[in-house]
Amino acid sequence: MPNFSADLHLTSLPQLLLDVDAIDANIELKEQWAVEHSMVLAPHIKTTMTREIVQRQLPGSWGVTVATTAQAAHAVGWGARRILIANEVVFPPLVRELRRLLEINPSVEVYCLADSSAAVSALARGFEDTDRQLFVLLDVGIPGGRTGIRHPAEAPRLAAAVKDARGLRLAGISAYEGIAPNVRTPENLAVIDAHCRTAMEVFDALRSQFEVERPLFSVGGSAFQDRAAQFLPEGVLSVLRSGCYVIHDHGTYADVSPLPDLRAAAVVRAVVLSVPEEGRAIVGAGKRELAYDAGLPTLVAHHRDGEALPEPTGVVVRLFDHHAVVDSAGSLQVGDTVDLGISHPCSVFDRWRTALAVHGNSTELWHPQF
Repeated sequence: MPNFSADLHLTSLPQLLLDVDAIDANIELKEQWAVEHSMVLAPHIKTTMTREIVQRQLPGSWGVTVATTAQAAHAVGWGARRILIANEVVFPPLVRELRRLLEINPSVEVYCLADSSAAVSALARGFEDTDRQLFVLLDVGIPGGRTGIRHPAEAPRLAAAVKDARGLRLAGISAYEGIAPNVRTPENLAVIDAHCRTAMEVFDALRSQFEVERPLFSVGGSAFQDRAAQFLPEGVLSVLRSGCYVIHDHGTYADVSPLPDLRAAAVVRAVVLSVPEEGRAIVGAGKRELAYDAGLPTLVAHHRDGEALPEPTGVVVRLFDHHAVVDSAGSLQVGDTVDLGISHPCSVFDRWRTALAVHGNSTELWHPQF
């Protein structure tokens, strides 16, 4: 876990703290894993949307993944030249925004998803009278899931629609196995494997239809990348678009990630505001500062008067807007500070305008941009 000094000079609390050494180690570990499994990285930068982190990821990556056109524009500004938008772009003003991004940046390639003829039409209308081309991946989903075709039989018709559209090029297949619950039960892994297998079968059925020299097959997040790596078609560019690995966490990904050497790189430091009852403490950070969609935060460090104390035993049981309720609070006292480990890093960075990056004895402010 991060080992932040107890006497960091902070002028305000709560504060998001980032361990730069852990971030760099996680990036290196992930890059090695991708090479060993014949994949290339397009990190999903929506996890952090922080320039200093993304620019650390770029040198060892094929490109980056984003979720929105606004994120794509930030990525280009930070130096990315291949952008995979792992989403459907269908709103006409956003399609036009994507077109302008490509026209202004001739060296940039953009890939996005489509799962319906309506989505293809929306993209085609935006690109029909420009020399820039948009690369399209067919989106393969699962019943009850998010976007994506629900049956392989839909794929040939959709592929034909992309190929018939001026300005679009059929570039490959995308799927996302991470829509499954983050647990490694045999039943859940069987569902994940079936989804990856279906995506591979769709790719093989359309192999002769792709309009690029080396078609893309993009599957694999941070939780089940090892499963996805077992279902890669021959002769493709296998694009791994994990995001959470770069920060990791103290919760869901710590429990499920197949890379045991990843290190949690973020905590939120907060002050104990009140000890209103025996065994209960109120900490000054809540829903506005802490992720809680994949589990409540955990106490990972305890400080008093600039000195580290033994690891706390308290349990966060409830969050309010700016307060966390800690039961079994043990030795927590008013004025102490605690470091709160978060679960699911994608849900914490967008709560912060500044993050304090800690590298050895030096610190600097980084600014997430969503």
